[in-house]
Amino acid sequence: MKKTRIVSILFVVAAVLFAVVGCRKRQSSGGDPNAAKTAKYRIAVIPKGTTHVFWKSIHAGAIKAQEELKAAGLDVEIIWKGPLKEDDRESQIRVVEDFVTRGVTGIVLAPLDDAALRTPVKDAVNNGIPVVIIDSGLKSDDYVSFVATDNYKGGYKGGEHLGNILQGKGKVVMLRYQEGSASTMNREQGFLDAIKEKFPEILVVSSNQYGGATTETAFKASENLLAPLRTPDGGLSIDGIFCPNESTAFAMLRALKDTGLAGKVKYVGFDSSDQLVKGLEEGVIHGLVLQDPINMGYLGVKTIVAHLRGQKVEKRIDTGSEVATPENMNDEKMKNLLEPDFAKWLKE
Repeated sequence: MKKTRIVSILFVVAAVLFAVVGCRKRQSSGGDPNAAKTAKYRIAVIPKGTTHVFWKSIHAGAIKAQEELKAAGLDVEIIWKGPLKEDDRESQIRVVEDFVTRGVTGIVLAPLDDAALRTPVKDAVNNGIPVVIIDSGLKSDDYVSFVATDNYKGGYKGGEHLGNILQGKGKVVMLRYQEGSASTMNREQGFLDAIKEKFPEILVVSSNQYGGATTETAFKASENLLAPLRTPDGGLSIDGIFCPNESTAFAMLRALKDTGLAGKVKYVGFDSSDQLVKGLEEGVIHGLVLQDPINMGYLGVKTIVAHLRGQKVEKRIDTGSEVATPENMNDEKMKNLLEPDFAKWLKE
């Protein structure tokens, strides 16, 4: 009789545990659409930095998604936090760890380093917090989706454009961004491959210098790169320059202007800012490869929330790229990419 009572108690406990686990499983997989709709989604969006126009545009896209999801009846809160400078890996790691401790619902992350962020991302996933990667890749599969520009393709477009305006001949240099940044490394490789494959008569005379994470370090690197290329008549011994992101592109423009060399060399950059748009207008920048950062932030948030609601999402989402030139920069599509209206969403 005693044995029968113990068995009965064990059966009841097992049934309760099974019901709890089943309930949790249904909630996490989105099996109950009404429960998913009434849930609160606290989404941490973690950029590489917070000062450049690119990251403000990412932030704007995230807020745009938040407002759209709220209008659809979902309780979504975006928490925006990242390191000030784009070389502070330790700070970004601490931000991720802090959000894991706080127990956010999901994370949208632009990793500063494709290797250094693997462990904190794995820790988030192990704690039941899914992660969507944006902008720059991660050497891991511990993420729901990678939402970003096809950076290799963007760099390739930059190489094609520079090669075409040089009519397939001449000498060029490339100022890299910084080691460990997967997005810019892919752009740099795309550029080099385009020159090698399509323009055999163009010689890359320098491609091993790094600008670093700030415009100041990139400015010094630009000066150092240009100095030995100066000619006695005040010109340059090269015909073209490529820079793979906003900070290196602006720093190089500043260095060219300070030395009176702006316009004396064909110059292609990547990303946009007020000064880069001005350079395009003045004809001292001959092309800018443009991403769509508002769309990237928007799709990053939409994708993590869709996953949390049990919907299937793509493992890789390409947000696209275009090349703006002095000739097409006033087209409506290009104007929207060159001067993204982040202030509309950030109330600036």
